[in-house]
Amino acid sequence: MNAIYLLFLILASPWLLWRRIRHGKNRRGWPQKLFGLIDCPADFSDRRHRDTNAPNSSRRIWLHAVSVGEVILLEPILKELQARIPDAKIAISTTTETGYDLAQQRFGNCFVFFAPLDFTWAIRNVLKRLRPDMLVLAELEIWPNLIRVVADSGVPVAVVNGRLSEKSFQGYQRFGVILRPVMSRISMVGAQNEVYAQRFVAIGCDPENVTVTGSVKFDGLETDRRNSKTLQLRQLAGLTDANLTFVAGSTQLEEDLIAAEAFQSLAGDHPELRMILVPRHPGRVDQLMIKLKQLGVPAVRRSSLEQSLEDTSAVLVVDVIGELGFWWGCADVAYVGGSMGKRGGQNMLEPAAFGIPVSFGPSTENFREIVDQFMESDAAIVIRNREDLQAFVGHAIQDAQWRAELGSRAKNVVMSHVGGSVRTADALCGVLDQANGPKGKQVDLGKVA
Repeated sequence: MNAIYLLFLILASPWLLWRRIRHGKNRRGWPQKLFGLIDCPADFSDRRHRDTNAPNSSRRIWLHAVSVGEVILLEPILKELQARIPDAKIAISTTTETGYDLAQQRFGNCFVFFAPLDFTWAIRNVLKRLRPDMLVLAELEIWPNLIRVVADSGVPVAVVNGRLSEKSFQGYQRFGVILRPVMSRISMVGAQNEVYAQRFVAIGCDPENVTVTGSVKFDGLETDRRNSKTLQLRQLAGLTDANLTFVAGSTQLEEDLIAAEAFQSLAGDHPELRMILVPRHPGRVDQLMIKLKQLGVPAVRRSSLEQSLEDTSAVLVVDVIGELGFWWGCADVAYVGGSMGKRGGQNMLEPAAFGIPVSFGPSTENFREIVDQFMESDAAIVIRNREDLQAFVGHAIQDAQWRAELGSRAKNVVMSHVGGSVRTADALCGVLDQANGPKGKQVDLGKVA
């Protein structure tokens, strides 16, 4: 596997270099990614508690989140784990730079680092430095060497909020001969639903190690529109109770332009209408600002605001990572992006939890079960083009009762599914207790070396 990865890295290096120069990506963390040279805090290096019989000896838990979405879903799980194991030492690895920055911002009391690429030497170096009691993978990104090396060193590997879409499942099945021995090493899978649980078993996980814990994405969601951060952002955007605010978030460029055109068409007849755009990738805001100018839509960057926005006719473009969840609280009507093209949609639970009328495009494969529940409850609207989006926002402006009822049904869907993080934390603690016992289990350094 190492040789295959090296070949792939060499072949991909021109593309990686281009992304670094053109978009400023892939600039950081290469010693950690290639060689596992992480700089652990002193308390991760002190293993004296391993030699004691103290019943409450601290655990070292390594959580891995690929990018921003996975970092966000870790938050309620982390809170539950810390409530059960207050002295746990938590390390969080991410693959992307945006995920790393958000993890640093949200989990300042944890050790955050860039995940090693799937080279055995890099993984072993991380294990030597962290000496974790457990590795927890968010949703699952299968890296054969990572799972194999960690599990073979005596450290249990767990998957939380496990999800296997139909497309991913079919792809993994084609590599069954390679993957089944890897998947059999996983000690616990907390799947979002029974369908996903059966798929994990089908690709090689031990049925006794797979359980349905529900989706963690229903937990830890803010429901109070008057929370301090949202109130701060409302003031920054210059919003008042007289405004009706349209927020389009997690959007791709095409969706940004569709939303801006819909807003532009409505704003003339509805001066109370305001718009906030939160693109999925802040790195392309420069391109978006040029496009908006070409459309004749005035726009202001969030990062340029030092005080309240004065031009109330301007679209506010949010180019700051990690704020979307609170901007949803400013909304009176919402569009959730990544759902017009082939990306499979983004998380629509955050605006729904605020009781906001929610819309999204027809491409929502990543959230199929959740979307089915929204549609069965008449709690969301599917948008297929600019005309649909304009009609949806226009209806929300003109019919306050319809707007409130649609938002209320959306919130009810969310609230009926809370509890996944509690079940997940219970399962993880069970894995820790079974694998390590009250004294803690020493990592097998012979297998790590």
